[in-house]
Amino acid sequence: MKDRHPRKHPVDLLIFDLDGTLIESKWDIASCVNLTLGELGLPLRSQEEVFGFVGDGIKRLLRLAVGEDNQARYEDALRIFRGSYMKHCLDRTRYYHGVEPMLAHFVNKHKAVATNKAIEYTTKILVGLGNHHYAHVVGGDDGFGLKPEPGMLLAIMEKLGVPKQRAVLIGDSTNDINGGHNAGIKVCAVGYGMGNREKMAACEPEWFVETPEELMEVFL
Repeated sequence: MKDRHPRKHPVDLLIFDLDGTLIESKWDIASCVNLTLGELGLPLRSQEEVFGFVGDGIKRLLRLAVGEDNQARYEDALRIFRGSYMKHCLDRTRYYHGVEPMLAHFVNKHKAVATNKAIEYTTKILVGLGNHHYAHVVGGDDGFGLKPEPGMLLAIMEKLGVPKQRAVLIGDSTNDINGGHNAGIKVCAVGYGMGNREKMAACEPEWFVETPEELMEVFL
């Protein structure tokens, strides 16, 4: 990881991860996972366990949640979770403190969301919280692959006509950092989300911030 941010870096496009970067969603996710496991009569998971499963999309999340010995219940778990999460994805989920002022600060920049979360949940959450900030939103089931694959990031840059050197990915996981680098763009990791700080640092993001507001000090 390089120096903090001695001078502002000029960008035209800020691509944001969703969970753990823009929104604090872990409580609703954990609640719905355990509601699902309970309905199936499977052992419940601690919140910390569920938080550790987040980041690779809901299918991976539920495979981990049901456990190796219960993979036969995965399809049922997926069905139950999808129904539950659509009902409850905005119960406690909110933008992190400081996100909305930061988004307003970059009003003249292209802003996009690239998330491994399914687009149906992503759309519902962003509409509920305010989705007018974003020029483009791509979800994990939009056909571009999941981060750390670069497909969704390349698709966003192509859609908005922004070259790689004028874009940055902002995220809270190794998938974000590696995905951004795989797409040939610089990455800013955030320390307030769900990601493991040591693992993120090992992926060598160009910047690391502790609050959403700090992004205003990093990018011009």
